Amino acid sequence: MPETTNQKKKILLIYPPSPVMNREDRCQQPTKELLVIPPLPPSDLMYLAAVAEQCGLEAKIADYSLGGDFEADLKEFQPDYLLVNVATPTFKSDIGAFTVAKEICPNVITIAKGAAFLTVAFEVMYFAKDLDYIIYGEAEETLKELLENKNPADILGIYYRDDIRVKFTGARPFIEDLDKLPFPARHLVDNNIYRRPDNNKVQAVIKVSRGCPFHCFFCLATPTAGAKVRKRSPENIVREIKECVEKYGINNFLFWSDIFNIDKDWVMKLCRLIIDNGLNITWSANTRADTADEEMAEMMYKAGCRLVSIGVESGSQEMLDHIGKKITLDDVRLTVKIFKKFGIKIYNYFVIGLPWETEETVEDTIDFAIELDSDFISFYTATPLPGTKFYEYAKEHNLIDSDTSFKSAYFYPAVNTHYFTK
Repeated sequence: MPETTNQKKKILLIYPPSPVMNREDRCQQPTKELLVIPPLPPSDLMYLAAVAEQCGLEAKIADYSLGGDFEADLKEFQPDYLLVNVATPTFKSDIGAFTVAKEICPNVITIAKGAAFLTVAFEVMYFAKDLDYIIYGEAEETLKELLENKNPADILGIYYRDDIRVKFTGARPFIEDLDKLPFPARHLVDNNIYRRPDNNKVQAVIKVSRGCPFHCFFCLATPTAGAKVRKRSPENIVREIKECVEKYGINNFLFWSDIFNIDKDWVMKLCRLIIDNGLNITWSANTRADTADEEMAEMMYKAGCRLVSIGVESGSQEMLDHIGKKITLDDVRLTVKIFKKFGIKIYNYFVIGLPWETEETVEDTIDFAIELDSDFISFYTATPLPGTKFYEYAKEHNLIDSDTSFKSAYFYPAVNTHYFTK
């Protein structure tokens, strides 16, 4: 344990040295070569840093994939706590950060978080002797109790060692009232780094809700954030937007959620509040293909929405049914038509290489993408990240082989299908 002094204790929260990545739990992908998805600010670390500051600590955030010297920062900052976002594609090298930290700061308390710990936390805790705690699930309240020096046995949502035995305290319930969380600690990052790819203007990420009820075959949203959609109040979201505009001069936003427009009344109220507060902003959001209508799309445009992203995934209805999307191709056609009508650009996602993929379904997807004629398209290769239904299926059906790797998640094929090799 760090020695007790009258000085503030310190916490260093990091994305460890690695290729440039989006490390959000449900969406872990390299972004260096992506034109439409720029590097996003480390929102998870910004929330946790804000929690740490509420606990009276001095916090420092570093994303070493974008530069910086981890070892030099450890020597200079001398943190009492180190929290690392561990991503599946860079898992082994990320875990190595704890060994580096203990060599330079032997008394530092090391904490890991990340979606991979849904499946491998016990094994990692057993073998990674330089790791003191793993946070399992939503991290803010768990970190708060760790920083308050509660007895580990009394803190829900952690793995820790009691002597040589690894113990799990049990899953912590998801945070019901997201309004009680502090706003992300934007003052601890260089906001100028994070820019829209189309106009190069600074862009902030506003996390408007958490959770998704659909639990798609390949997606980590439900395992990491739960099946219940927990929405922040529109008033709380608008206060954060105002802070960004007034304090940081940011007018471009990505409204991040696992599912944005599932509740029309909530969307309409948020848009009205943005308009009523005279906020001249531009924003984008993701949307399902079966929940939009013309009234909602028109209101979104008036409130500044200029782009929506839609997880179409496949142009084969059979494939959509297999993966549990609960949408039809006609739902997609209608939604694209509605948003286009009101001048909102479309960014469609497609995925190739799910277990039932055939030459015919690939051709169906390509044809459908051409038919939709959207403004932006991403084609990804299917990646069964641990924690997904896809991962369990791939293991059960021997689709994972000896050279399966998640290092290039979504870029290069990771597993075989029933009909194709990688």
